[in-house]
Amino acid sequence: MNLRQLFLTCQAQTSSTPVCAEIERAEGIYLYGFDGKRYTDLIAGVSVSNVGHCHPKVVEAVNRQASKYMHLMVYGEFIQEPQAVYAGKLVSLLPENLSNVYFVNSGSEANEGAIKLAKRYTGRTETIGLKNAYHGGTQGVLSLMGDESFRNSFRPLIPDVRSIEFNNFDQISLITERTACVIVEPLQGEAGAITPVDNYLAALRKRCSDTGALLIFDEVQTGFGRLGKMFAFEKYNVVPDILTVAKSMGGGMPLGAFIASKEIMNCLQTNPALGHITTFGGHPVSCAAGLAALDIIISENLPSKVEEKSLLFRRLLQTANIEEIRGDGLLMAVELGTAERLTEFIKTAYENGIATDWFLFNNSSFRIAPPLIINNIQIEETCETLRKILKLI
Repeated sequence: MNLRQLFLTCQAQTSSTPVCAEIERAEGIYLYGFDGKRYTDLIAGVSVSNVGHCHPKVVEAVNRQASKYMHLMVYGEFIQEPQAVYAGKLVSLLPENLSNVYFVNSGSEANEGAIKLAKRYTGRTETIGLKNAYHGGTQGVLSLMGDESFRNSFRPLIPDVRSIEFNNFDQISLITERTACVIVEPLQGEAGAITPVDNYLAALRKRCSDTGALLIFDEVQTGFGRLGKMFAFEKYNVVPDILTVAKSMGGGMPLGAFIASKEIMNCLQTNPALGHITTFGGHPVSCAAGLAALDIIISENLPSKVEEKSLLFRRLLQTANIEEIRGDGLLMAVELGTAERLTEFIKTAYENGIATDWFLFNNSSFRIAPPLIINNIQIEETCETLRKILKLI
C-alpha cells in the first residue's frame, strides 16, 4: 500500500472527510508536500508551533537531550535537568501564587489534573465549565465541554457538573460554596475565537474568591505569546488559582502542565500518596524542546509583535468577502456565514497553498493562527491569496 492507503486503512480516522494532505517536511511557517507543493500554515498544529516548524534551536535541543537520556522514571522521583530547569523558568515568569509546575503530556491531561487538584484541595465536588468551551477529549473534561453534541454519545460522564454561558454575568451567581472550581478559557478558542467582554473574567475571579472556589484558566491555546502577552491572563489582568498549558509549551513536542501554588499542589502528596501520576509527563526531550522554544519566544520578543501582525491581517482582509473577524492577537476566526461556504473555502484554500481549518463549535469560520514568527511580507502574501480565494466562493 502507498502512504495514503496506509493512512486511510490502518490509521484511525476522526472524521469521514480527512484533508489527506501528504506532508514530507515543514520549516518555519510552511509545510511541504512530497510533490514539492508549499502550504502556508495558518493552523500551527492548532497553536502548537508558535516558534515555527523545525526551529534550528529546538531541533538542536532535542538532539542534544536525546543523546544524553530519554525516559528514566515515572514523574517526580528522579531529578532530571530539563524538567527542573524548565519549571524554574516558567515560575520566574508567573505570579507568586503560580509557583509549582506539574508536567503532563497534553492539554487534556493538564485540565484533568487541574480539576482533580481543585476537588482534592477544596474538598468540594461541583465543577463548573462554560458552554462552547473545549478542554480536551478525555471523559472528565468532556463532562465540562459546552457542546452537547460532543458529550451525548459518551454518557454517563462525571456527576455534579454545571455549565454556564461565557460572558453571561447573570449566571455567575451559580458559582456557590459547593463549587470546587470553575474552568474557563480566557478566550474561547473552539467556539470561534470569542473574547471576554466588560471585565467578565474579573467578575468570575471575584465570585470564585468570595465563594472559595478555585478559578482555573485553560491557556492550552492562548499561552506562550499567542494573544500578545506570554499568557492571556496578563492581557486581561486576572490571575487564576490554577493555570493549564500545553500545545506550544513543547515547541512541537508533546508536553503540558498544570500550575498552582505549592500549598495547593502539595495536597496531591497525601490521602492518597501519588494523588496524580503520569509515566511520560515532563519527558526530558519534550522539556528540552519546550525550554528552547520558550527561550526563543523571550529572546526574539515574539509576544510584543503579535498585535501589529494581527492588525495587519485584519486591515488586509477588511475588504474581502467576509462577515467579520473575531478573536485577539494571532488567534482569529474569519466568519463566512455558512458551513457550506466554509467547506468550499477550506477545499479551495488547500488547492491554493493555504492550510487552515474550522472550529469545533463554529462551522462557519476559518482559523488564522499561524506560527508567531510569521513576518509582515508573509502576511501580505497570505492575505493576497486569501482575498483571491474568497472571491471564488
